[in-house]
Amino acid sequence: MIRSFAHADFPLELLLERKNGSVTVVIPAREAADTIGPIVERIVGLGGLVDQLLVVDAGSADGTAEIAARAGAEVAQEDELAPRFGPVLGKGDAMWRALAAIRGDLVVYVDADTHGFPSHFVTGLLGPLLCERGTRFVKGAYSRPFTAGGIELPEGGGRVSRLTARPLLAAFYPDLGAISQPLAGEIATTRAVLDQIPFATGYAVEIAMLLDVRGLVGAGAMVQAQIGERRNAHQPLAALEPMADTVLGVVCERLRREGRLTAKTASTATVERPPWASLGAPA
Repeated sequence: MIRSFAHADFPLELLLERKNGSVTVVIPAREAADTIGPIVERIVGLGGLVDQLLVVDAGSADGTAEIAARAGAEVAQEDELAPRFGPVLGKGDAMWRALAAIRGDLVVYVDADTHGFPSHFVTGLLGPLLCERGTRFVKGAYSRPFTAGGIELPEGGGRVSRLTARPLLAAFYPDLGAISQPLAGEIATTRAVLDQIPFATGYAVEIAMLLDVRGLVGAGAMVQAQIGERRNAHQPLAALEPMADTVLGVVCERLRREGRLTAKTASTATVERPPWASLGAPA
């Protein structure tokens, strides 16, 4: 059973006391000028807890990189990281290429499009790594309100998680079935773990990382952190179909690798970047 913790269990003062090693926070960003500034400011406000705040920008035309730099972040353009691997293939690829610039022993990823970003997103994710023995991977858990027709539904967001990812995990990976937001972009882990897993590109990265980390460290070393509420712009329904297909494709591929699925499926194929540790030299 996946253990769950509340962000309030890990006040900043406790984390500063328990901190052992350096911490990097990574924010993959694309056209996030409306939200990136306050996010960076909140994380900078954590002072000595975060040693490196890295925004990996996707060549945004709206000034995302400039706003992030002014607010105090280190900014790298995704296409300048690991350039020998060619064009950047979406979010997962940007997260993988960030490993070329990450200096921390512990790594936190957060999304760039959260409105009203609270600093406890970071402390809540880091807390179990620093304070709970045996923890090697933390997944963010939160409520996602959804507004339709002027009516706000407190738990109406995360539609692909609810209708695709969670049922698949419950059916085929029940030891991960308690994870409430399997597609959350908010995670924390060690650099050592990240170096040993492949990174699926695009929207496949979250579900693939969950399964690959499980294979590496076991579900017993994975926890979720309840970090409150997350608000961001929601995708139109038409955009969710390819996302759901991608999630299904990743799970089918993992089942094939495990010998539990032999039939061929028509789900979207996903490009994977190799484990960073396998490169043997800077990319």
